[in-house]
Formats: sequence, structure tokens, C-alpha cells
Amino acid sequence: MSEAPVAVFDSGVGGLSVLAEIQQLLPNESLLYLGDCGYIPYGEKTPEFIRQRCGLMARFFREQGAKALVLACNTATVAGVAELRGDFPDWPIVGMEPAVKPAAAATRSGVVGVLATTGTLQSAKFAALLDRFAGDVKVVTQPCPGLVERIENGDLHSAALCQLLQGYVEPLLAAGCDTIILGCTHYPFLKPVLSRMLPGHISLVDTGAAVARQLQRLLDEGGLRAHGPARETRFWTSGNVPHFAKVLPILWQESGSVQSFDL
Repeated sequence: MSEAPVAVFDSGVGGLSVLAEIQQLLPNESLLYLGDCGYIPYGEKTPEFIRQRCGLMARFFREQGAKALVLACNTATVAGVAELRGDFPDWPIVGMEPAVKPAAAATRSGVVGVLATTGTLQSAKFAALLDRFAGDVKVVTQPCPGLVERIENGDLHSAALCQLLQGYVEPLLAAGCDTIILGCTHYPFLKPVLSRMLPGHISLVDTGAAVARQLQRLLDEGGLRAHGPARETRFWTSGNVPHFAKVLPILWQESGSVQSFDL
């Protein structure tokens, strides 16, 4: 069982940022990745629809023999992780949540900015995180329509992307933020352009590394850590397979075998 793969899914390609953190921390683990690109963005879907998609993908990964599941998507975690844990109580399942706690601890100005999808910012879970961890810290939220779609197309540097991103960052800087949460798994791919755009004292916080550490803890608790070597990472998408294969080397830094997911 320890040599069985770890499964990761997202509404699109954003979860590849989490997959990279898992591979870096746990290099002996064999990995499976599914991008539900045929139904992106999840933020515009109902919670019930997202729960149905989560259930479909979870059952698919069970059939693939996965020993653990990572929901590398904030919106899917909000809508579906509780139900999945109830349906699969014997399965280590790791979800995402915006990094409010570490950002609140890191800020020196007392003002934290959040770049996220509209769906994440409107969720009750995000409001609960603010209540629990923000304390005396002022949190300034910024929805970012259009960013996910550009990253899905492999656009990480264009003038149009930079203009869009600048418009989202400026209100956070004007509010005095010195720490910015990247509240969507797509957004870590924008770290290089953000680093050039932002003043040097601004810290960027995301949860990919924390998710990898939580996965490591759960695997260790269950005696499920692989001892290698890892098999080739396998990819599926519910969207356009040639497009996913084209974007993959841009975001994953290497090409891979991509299959169609259609249930």
C-alpha cells in the first residue's frame, strides 16, 4: 500500500503548483493529477455541482488505487471536502484553505491583502477563517476575475496579464498591505511577475507547502510513506487534452502523458 500513488485534483491547472510542492517534499511518492478543465471555473458553479464533481473524481482515483487524496482547489475544498471525508473515512484527504493564520502572524503593518476568486471570498469558510485567525489584523480582499483563465492558457507574463494583475494589486498597496495571500492555487505561478511588480518589503503567502506537509503527516501516521523510486506522474483532464499537454511544460516544467477524463 505504501507504494500506491497520491492523487491530486483541481478545477484546472492551478493545482500543479501544489503538486510541485508535494513532489519537492515527498520525492518518492508516485503522483496522479486530474484537472477538471471542462468545468472551470468552479466559482461560478453551485456547491452541489462541485460536490458531485468531487465525488466523481474521488471514486475515479479510488479505482486507480490512490492511497491519499489532495483537493488542490480552495473552492472544491469549501464545497466538497467534508462530504468526501464522510464518504471515505479510511482515506487520508487533504484540502486547501487561504493562509490567513500565517499571514496574520507575518504582517508588520497589521494589514493583510488577499488575492482570490470571487467564490472563495464569498464563502462562509473564508469568513470563519477571518474570524478565527485575523484578530486585530485588517484584511483587505481583492477578487481577481480573469486571472485563472489567463493562467489556464499558460499566460504568465504578457502585457495584458500584467495590466490586469496591477489593477488588482494597487488597492492592496494603497491600503498599506505588507503581506499578500495568494488565495487560489493558480496564483503561485504569478510569483515571478508579482515579485517584479511589488515593493521589496511585501511578503507573498500561499498554502501549497503547508498542504504538502499535512499530506506528509497523514502518510506517516498511516505508515503509508513510499520509499521509492517514484513512478512517472500521470495526468488527466476533462477539458481539451492537446491544450492541457501544451500548457503542462509551462507550469510543470516538464511534459507528461495526458489522458481524457470523461465520466
